[in-house]
Amino acid sequence: MTSRVRIQEADFDIAAELAALQGERTDVGAIASFVGCVRGHTREDDISALALEHYPGMTERAIEAMIVEAEARFAVQGALVIHRIGRLLPGERIVLVAVTSSHRHDAFQACEFLMDYLKTQAPFWKKETTGQGERWVDARVADDEALARWGLASANAAGSPVTAADAEGDAP
Repeated sequence: MTSRVRIQEADFDIAAELAALQGERTDVGAIASFVGCVRGHTREDDISALALEHYPGMTERAIEAMIVEAEARFAVQGALVIHRIGRLLPGERIVLVAVTSSHRHDAFQACEFLMDYLKTQAPFWKKETTGQGERWVDARVADDEALARWGLASANAAGSPVTAADAEGDAP
């Protein structure tokens, strides 16, 4: 069995990865996937490169735990997360999240859940290169709020945890 989590510098072949995830299974009724790419600009600046760092071993374990959580919440038959590290240029692929299930709803939900979880909980550090120099990318409140939709709190960007009630607008 191939690994469900891969951290790598090399690009990935989306079609080959999805085919391998499905394999010969005939009970798979849905494959949902998300591919993230490096943006060439933000509200503040044009980006010429993005460098990603991680802690080997720790990162893979954290993402594997996210997949286990997705399996507990949704009828997942298979899952794959590939995340690139190193120096990436605008337009290059950075992440692939793919999920198989019997039905599309679970596949879509699990894929979105994993992506929201990755954005806030995966131990990656990102540094943007702009015309003004380099800067570390800070966590965003919007990412904490996305995770809170699933009933999981995160305080990466905020001074206090963002809860599901905060994300729904029920908190003061």
